[in-house]
Amino acid sequence: MSSVVLDTSALLALVHGESGAERVQSVCRGASISTVNLAEALAKMQGRGIDRRLAVELLDALEMTVCDFDRDQAISAASFRNATKAKGLSLGDRCCLALALSRRLPALTADRTWRHVEVGVEIELIR
Repeated sequence: MSSVVLDTSALLALVHGESGAERVQSVCRGASISTVNLAEALAKMQGRGIDRRLAVELLDALEMTVCDFDRDQAISAASFRNATKAKGLSLGDRCCLALALSRRLPALTADRTWRHVEVGVEIELIR
């Protein structure tokens, strides 16, 4: 059973062995992630020179629950724009928050700008 929703930044911290990786590792198996954030993570991994096939294998080995991005989440993500614009949150960030809201789970992120975001989702920082 999932206990958190992973943001791309948290997942990449684990993949690249950055600060906070141990926190992500402790909840990764079964954690939920949006297909949007999975695509973002794969693109960023490939941008850092990791072969696409290897990147997919690495992420599959984490045994996360990959959740399709649906209509209700799209509506939520769009509604978060005004509340998050000043903090610089991206569409991917808002998609993570929308999944967390729909699942009533905390969102796990490495992005400190989320600290004061108020959209009805509990936010946990990994560092």
